[in-house]
Parts: sequence; C-alpha cells; structure tokens
Amino acid sequence: MKELKKLNILFAKYKWELIGGIIVTIISRILSLVLPKYVGKIINLLNEYSSANELEKEAIGDDLTLYIIYILGSTLLAAVLTFIMRQLIIVVSRHLEYDLKNIVYQQYQRLSLGFYKQNRTGDLMNRISEDVSKVRMYMGPAIMYSINILTLFAVVIPAMVNTAPSLAVYTIIPLPILSIAVYVISREINKRSTLVQEYLSNLNTISQESFSGISVIKAYNLAPLMTEQFTKVANDSKDKNIDLARIQALFFPLMVLLIGLSNIMVIYIGGKQVIDGIIEVGTIPEFLIYVNMLTWPVAIVGWVTNMIQQAEASQKRINEFLDIDPVIKNLNEVETPIQGSIAFENVNFTYDDTNIHALKDVSFEIQAGKTLAILGKTGSGKSTILELIGRLYDIGNGSLKVGGKEINTLNLNNLRSSIGYVPQDAFLFSDTIGNNIAFGKKDAGQEEIIAAAKNAAVHKNIADFTKGYETVLGERGITLSGGQKQRVSIARAIIKEPQILLFDDCLSAVDTGTEEKILNNLKKITHNTTTIIVSHRVSSAKNADHIIVLDDGRIMERGNHDSLINKNGYYADLYANQMLEEENLED
Repeated sequence: MKELKKLNILFAKYKWELIGGIIVTIISRILSLVLPKYVGKIINLLNEYSSANELEKEAIGDDLTLYIIYILGSTLLAAVLTFIMRQLIIVVSRHLEYDLKNIVYQQYQRLSLGFYKQNRTGDLMNRISEDVSKVRMYMGPAIMYSINILTLFAVVIPAMVNTAPSLAVYTIIPLPILSIAVYVISREINKRSTLVQEYLSNLNTISQESFSGISVIKAYNLAPLMTEQFTKVANDSKDKNIDLARIQALFFPLMVLLIGLSNIMVIYIGGKQVIDGIIEVGTIPEFLIYVNMLTWPVAIVGWVTNMIQQAEASQKRINEFLDIDPVIKNLNEVETPIQGSIAFENVNFTYDDTNIHALKDVSFEIQAGKTLAILGKTGSGKSTILELIGRLYDIGNGSLKVGGKEINTLNLNNLRSSIGYVPQDAFLFSDTIGNNIAFGKKDAGQEEIIAAAKNAAVHKNIADFTKGYETVLGERGITLSGGQKQRVSIARAIIKEPQILLFDDCLSAVDTGTEEKILNNLKKITHNTTTIIVSHRVSSAKNADHIIVLDDGRIMERGNHDSLINKNGYYADLYANQMLEEENLED
C-alpha cells in the first residue's frame, strides 16, 4: 500500500472526525455482543422453565422481560451509533475525494504545455474521475468496514473463547484458510485492476476525440472506421473487466463455504458437548449468532481487499502525474509589476518532444506601447516567439527580457495576467458568447463585453443570433464560423486591457475588409499596449512600428513596411503577390 501513503496528509486534515468514527464503531460493536449473550441466557431459561415451580417460573418471566429490554436497548443504541459512524467516516471520505480532485486538477494546471503534448485528454480525465472515485472507496467504505471487521474480531472471538474455549477453536479454524486465500487472490486483483483502468483510459480518449472531431469524421465518412476502432477497444476493455470479475467471483463462494463449515462445526461439536454436559444448550444459538456476526465481516474481507487493491492501482496512476515536477516554475513569489517592453537577445529554442530547432540566435527589441509584426513561412518559428513571451516554454539559451527584467525572474502569475493572447486555433468554451468574452475579465459588465465585441468587429454577428450574447456555444465553439471564433477570441483578449497583446495569425479566417476594421480599432484602443501580430498577410503587418521576417528560425529581414518594400526581398515579394491576388479577386 505504499502508493496510498500519499493520502496520509489528507487524513491528517480530518483526523478528529476519523478518530470519532473509530471510537463510535468500537462502542457499537461492543454493544452488539449483548444480543448473542442474552439470547443464550434466554434459551437456557426456557430450557429450565418446564421443570420449574410456580415461583421459579415467575422469576424466569421477570428475567426474560429484563433480557429482552437489554437486547432491544442495546440494539437500538448500536443502530444509532452505526448511523453516527457512517456520517463521520463516509462524509469525511467525500471531503477527501473533493480535496484529492482539487489536488489533481491544480497539478494539471501547474504542468507545462509540453506535458499535454505527450498525454491524451481522455486519460487525464479518467484519472481525475474514475481513479479518484476508486481511491475514495478506500478512504471511506474500506476504512469503515476494516474498523468494523477488526473490532468485531477483537470482541467476538474473546467472547467465544470465554464462553466455550474448545468450541471456539473449532469454529474459527476456517478463518486462517480464508486469510491465505484473500492474500493470494487480492494480488491478482491488483494486477487486473491496473489493466482495467488503463483500458478505460483508452476508451475515454477515443470517445473524447470522436466527439471533438465529429465534423471531420462525418466529412471524411470515417464513422464506420471509428466505430470499428471503438468496438475493438471496447471489446478489449470488456475482456479485461471479465478477467477481473472472474477472479473477484472466487471470493463470495469461498466465504460462504467457510462460514457454512463453521456453522456445521458449531452444531455438530456443540451438540456433542451439550450431550456430554460440557456446555449448556443456550451456548449453541449463542455461537450461531457469533458466527453469523462474523459472516458479514468475513464476507466483506474480500470486498474490502478488492477496494484497497483497486485504490492502490488507481492512486499509483494518480501519483504518476502528481510526482511530475513542472518544467515551468514560478521562481519569484513576490509581486512584480509588468512593463510592456520586450527584448530577445540571441535566443535559441528547441522543442524537446520533436527536437525541432525552432529559433536560432533571434534578437529584436520592441518598446512598450509599440507594435511588432512577425511574418514568415509555416514552421519558421513565429508562434514559438509568442509561446516564449507567455513563458509556456523556457528559452534554451540567450536572453529574453520583459520590462527590462529576465523573464524567469518575473512572477509567473503577474506575467501571464498582463498578457492578452489570441491563439492560432481559437478555443471557445461550451458557454454563452458573453461569458466567453468575459473570460478575459471576470468582473466585466455587459457594456464592456459589447464594446470589446464591437472592437473585434463581431458585435453585429452576435446581435443577429436569436439569444444574442446569451447564445450557448457547442464544444470548442462549433456553433460559430472560423472567422467568428477568431473575432470572439480577439474580444476576449482585449477586454482585459492587458499590457501585452499577442495575436497568433488570428485574422486568417476573416476577409481583408473586416481585418482592416479590426486593426484600425486595435490601433485606437491599444496605444499604450505592446502588441505583437503574427501573420501570413502583409495587410496585417504593414502598419506595425516594426516588422521582422523569419525563415527557418532566423530573422532574415527587419524594418518597417516602407523600408522592407525598398529592400525587394521576401517581404516585398509577399506584398506584391498578395496585392495581385486581391486585384484578381476584385476582377
């Protein structure tokens, strides 16, 4: 159970509730001894009743009434204590589940971007849902029933030995056999549980990707192929679950057999001892009740062991992520105000997962409040520059300064809070359009939302929807067109009024007229904001204060629009080609 040791810190948080639950459990189990003890006494009294005189019969009747009162009172009190026990331990397990899910989710938030390129969404979701749920079963029901089992064994077996030592020995003979069987089977359950969770993660991944990419699947008529792929993984998952169910199915028949043997021994051995005058006849029903009191705990030994083994397997999968140290760390907990100037000096960067050398000795500087445009072919390193400014990755070597300070010396939260970022692949949440825009500024009012939408030239489109800004989007914003998604993303970035705005080819899906309108609006509202525009279009870059052209990770041209046109290089050729394309479209 070494993987489950990581939960001890959570248990410590609720130690008093758990201690209270343990104490209540012990008291309730002790009270349960009243029933068999007084049932035995009642049987013995009834056995004496037929041969008793009138005075003795009256005394026996009084004793019977008193014993029944004892039984009812103790049973009622034990029931109340059992309810309290469940309220303490099971409720705590729900709090622990809540805490563990938050720990896992916070770790997911801390992990670097590279982590998500190497792990599938379905697997991540499975670990925070299915795996955490299995761990909760250990933190609640498994602990509660384990305490019950240990307490019952601790109080029932001594009571049996004290009542009839030799009969007790015969009764508990099957229990060591059960312990060995549990040990052997539980090890196999642990192995198979791990496989089941892994296959469930694969199943979730395929399902999630199928739902997210449903438009592509339909467009390429891949539904039969995806169904075949899903069926194969589902069948594999089913086979692993059946393998697990087979081994789990051994528990209860084995326990019923062993408990049945104990009952037979009580009746057979006990009957002989009654005949021999060693014990009273009431001892037999007393022992039968003892055995049946142990039946449920012994029966759930396998279930509890199964829960613990599955929790161990699930916690191991969770720990695999919790033990990962984020590559990007906040190295400064002190608040650091962010100034907008940005300077790259001989920056090199290589992606670890692909080994692509994205930037090679890149140097440039942009003053606060100015606009920089970055152009270049696909794969030239344009988006990498934006990712480094947001510190989604750390530079390989060289120097990257924001506000005159090395970027890794800045408070990471302050840095990212000062940035408005519009990614190349616009991502919108399954929420209202208004809330998607306000995501950039949680306290934004309706007027601010509308103003941002107008500046992003998307207000008219939103107003035409039946529910306007209250329109709920489908997953990843599928309700909107590509251009609308890009403009809503732009609105989300500018509403927070950041010190730095990063646009990653976010105007590719809009026409040149709308692009011009958005750029003019941005120029009006971002005069104090450092803006970097990555684009394939010269029209997006021509009004920038400074322009750089990248090729294979290196800066091949730099200057403003006019100076680059006069150089007759890549920029001038790109401008001429795009102007020609626009003229052809107009014709």
